[in-house]
Amino acid sequence: MNQKIIEAAVDAVRARVSCAEPLAALILGSGWEAAAPSGGPLARLAYRDIPGLGAPEVAGHTGELTVQNVAGRGVLVFHGRRHFYEGAGWEPVAIPVAVARALGAPTLLITNSAGSLRGDWPAGTLMAVRDHLNAMGNNPLIGRHSAFWGPRFPDMARVYDDALRRVLTAAAEETGVSLTEGVYAGVTGPAYETPAEVASLRMAGADVVGMSTVPEAILGHAAGLRVAAVSCVTNVAGGAEPASHDAVLRSARAAMDGAGCLVQAWLRRLEGEKK
Repeated sequence: MNQKIIEAAVDAVRARVSCAEPLAALILGSGWEAAAPSGGPLARLAYRDIPGLGAPEVAGHTGELTVQNVAGRGVLVFHGRRHFYEGAGWEPVAIPVAVARALGAPTLLITNSAGSLRGDWPAGTLMAVRDHLNAMGNNPLIGRHSAFWGPRFPDMARVYDDALRRVLTAAAEETGVSLTEGVYAGVTGPAYETPAEVASLRMAGADVVGMSTVPEAILGHAAGLRVAAVSCVTNVAGGAEPASHDAVLRSARAAMDGAGCLVQAWLRRLEGEKK
């Protein structure tokens, strides 16, 4: 990655967005917009006004950073993400994580829509990510090392914070939302998986598959953030029905009442833990 591009993006956000001691940062995936904390934002900045980030090219990603008030604390909310398959390099993928770290958010919650690799997990299933498989054939940390991203060789044994996942479980119980947990496989896309690829990922131990999350989780964990992630199953990967992004968005949006309740309860419990 070009760290100068990252630094320019961070400087631009700092000049426009104020958030003292943020509680957490939240990256909203495809169809997750309705899960954002409610209420008028304390600050708002379009991705197109952040150097090196730019507007997302994919439907279902608003392309805006807001600061929301949750229990008296600011939460950085990234409405949508840039994907590696868009061809702009790792910088647009990394900038939200870099901004979260630079503005002092100790915790990062990453959300996504994903294809199920299991016959018993239908569309609408919410899964807390316990671990991941990086099947992208690439890594955002490749290249000249910057201390901003932690050590040269970061340990990846516990990317997803166990305590944060327990808070997610407690939030699910509080709200009556069904939440399971499992392994997320990250692929580059933008093509959906073949049946052979689905079988291979399933044999490797993955429960769902998607085209994001793994890079942000790698970067956040390496940089010292506590990381949690939640997938919303939107389709059966490699299934009999043709996959489409429109169908993914429809399935995700249909699950957002529960997902939004889960996120809100998680944030409240996170704030309660800090008191």
